Amino acid sequence: MLIQAENQTPRPRLGYIETIVVDSRKIHCNGGSDTLGHPGVWLKIGDQQTVCPYCSRLFILQPE
Repeated sequence: MLIQAENQTPRPRLGYIETIVVDSRKIHCNGGSDTLGHPGVWLKIGDQQTVCPYCSRLFILQPE
């Protein structure tokens, strides 16, 4: 069976959560990719972190 790489769907690693440290409480997430991302959403960090409801990226507020 021959599988062409250009036709494969990207798959995230199981158990892997992309963590991004930010210095602002208001952030924008679009999934990180123009063609394979998701609709852009604005998120607000209440305490120290928030999770994108689309791609599950974890945004952590930079310790001051």
